[in-house]
Amino acid sequence: MDLQRKSRTVQPAGPLDGGYGWFIVLSTFLVFGLTFGVIKSFGVFFVEIHCYFATTATASSWITSISVATVHFGAPVGSALSAYFGHRPVVVAGGLLSSIGMVAGSYAQDLLQLYITVGFLTGFGYALTWTPTVTMLGWYFEKRRPVANALASTGECLLTFILTPSFQFMVDQYSWRGAMLILGALQLNLCLCGALLRPLNTHAPPKELEEKEQDMQLLSQPHIDSRSSNNRSDSDPLKVKIIRYVDYTLIANARFMVYSMFGVFAALGFFAPSLFLVPYARSQGVEEYQAAALMSISAVLDLLGRVVFGWVANLRLVKTVHQLIVTVILLGIVLLLCPLATTFTQLALFSAGYGLVFGATVAIHITVLAEVVGVERLGSALGFFMLIRSSGGLLGPPLAGIFIDKMSDYGAGFLMAGVTILVSALFLLVLQQMNKKGTGKGKDVNLENGKRHEDLKPRNFNFRKS
Repeated sequence: MDLQRKSRTVQPAGPLDGGYGWFIVLSTFLVFGLTFGVIKSFGVFFVEIHCYFATTATASSWITSISVATVHFGAPVGSALSAYFGHRPVVVAGGLLSSIGMVAGSYAQDLLQLYITVGFLTGFGYALTWTPTVTMLGWYFEKRRPVANALASTGECLLTFILTPSFQFMVDQYSWRGAMLILGALQLNLCLCGALLRPLNTHAPPKELEEKEQDMQLLSQPHIDSRSSNNRSDSDPLKVKIIRYVDYTLIANARFMVYSMFGVFAALGFFAPSLFLVPYARSQGVEEYQAAALMSISAVLDLLGRVVFGWVANLRLVKTVHQLIVTVILLGIVLLLCPLATTFTQLALFSAGYGLVFGATVAIHITVLAEVVGVERLGSALGFFMLIRSSGGLLGPPLAGIFIDKMSDYGAGFLMAGVTILVSALFLLVLQQMNKKGTGKGKDVNLENGKRHEDLKPRNFNFRKS
């Protein structure tokens, strides 16, 4: 009881919805650009590596595939490490690892070495930078969270716009090895992104009191039976410590698992188009700089889609999950129409449509995740979501590559991506029905107003380290 009275005297700071939070938006903006923006621009390297090693589209695509999958696999690790060591040192370490992987890849003598360096090392570095940064962004914003997420994610678009033609220029001037070496140096800017991160509340309570307070809150949650001291096992303290860093109880949340299945099928189609758009355009006789410009066109409309539809989501005119369902269906349809485009003008129109709808989708999918599980579990949820989605990110590009090799047509990769995106929309429809009927396990979520109703105590935004 004495501990409870002490814990009530602590006044945790809530989301700022501004102030220093905009520096967190800037940090997340750069992290998006230097991770997924680089991945989306890697199609320029794909053409050169494909020719240099005289290999198949499937074999070359494994570089991006392994990188994307490692980002997803490593997300829970990044979440747990940032909870233990703090967000800033983990992001800085991730930036160093990303740079080392890219520099080592520039000296690769075969595809296997590229798989290990650019694929695994750089991908794991991305996981250590992206997950903690996005999690901290969610802590700093509540009312403006959709807008903050949308603005931060535009870094992926702007840097894709800048990097794609820049990579093409560097490849022409210094070969793909020289371009990759320069990219490795560029990745060091991720360390600066980590330096911008700081705790939400600089006046945190003493370490011992805070840990005990967090333990009490965790023990009071429904997934740990604390109603009877006779029923509590000796392993409860261990459970508490594990859940504080990796909330494995999320797998019992039916809504979260359905949303994760949406992520798996969406990931199968998300990364294939950006990897194969440049090669597809080149196969249709489009000049190399015009082919690279298609990714820049896509990036500009991607930026517009994120800002506009993030703002629309912030207005709460419709349920966020409804908005996501519409954009995902439109994205699948646009991808299915790609093989009809054979000239630069037609491909430019496709790139614009694809970028706009893709941006509209990416702008709100993290917001929906936060509404499904609650912001105080967003760190672990984001890690587990990325982990589950990793199977789609791993298999998507190679699966598209198999279709391309079998049919000798890059357009087949877009057809595969369109079908998987449409399948992912079915899981969003299931999620909406679960919300409507109030079924499934986990917390009661009201997505209509963007608010959550739960039986837990108020959030505690005091953190030991950051």
